[in-house]
Amino acid sequence: MASSSEPKKIYDVFLSFRGADLRNNFIGHLYQALHRDGVYTFIDSEELKKGDQISPVLTKAIEESCIAIIVFSEDYASSKWCLEELAKIIECKEQKNLIVLPVFYKVDPREVRGGRKSYQRSLAEHEFKLGNDSEKVKRWKKALSDAGNLSGWHLNDG
Repeated sequence: MASSSEPKKIYDVFLSFRGADLRNNFIGHLYQALHRDGVYTFIDSEELKKGDQISPVLTKAIEESCIAIIVFSEDYASSKWCLEELAKIIECKEQKNLIVLPVFYKVDPREVRGGRKSYQRSLAEHEFKLGNDSEKVKRWKKALSDAGNLSGWHLNDG
């Protein structure tokens, strides 16, 4: 039986992604397909109201979701917001049985879990700005490794 302190599940799916190019193409099509099939999906442009603080709203939405779909792309790790989302998603996977479905969009899963190529560059920038021993960066690296080791979909085109 679920604890009364656990947030109620409001969303079927939480979409985590980076970039307008994905939003206007792949994510847009995925969101429309989910919506058409009656899957209640949190996507930041649809659910965030002007003036809302991003972090608390996203954290709550992740906690209130049954499934998280993470669309890893070349620029995903360049965003501190995306990395914070990812760390929260992995935390909820471990503590609240959130189902996590990764999509590796034009990026190899090894890049995500091993910090290679664009992921390595982005993490190095974050380390430079936050310090080499930053607990945040360590948490992000672990979350990337954990998510990169999950079975998911590897898409190169379309």
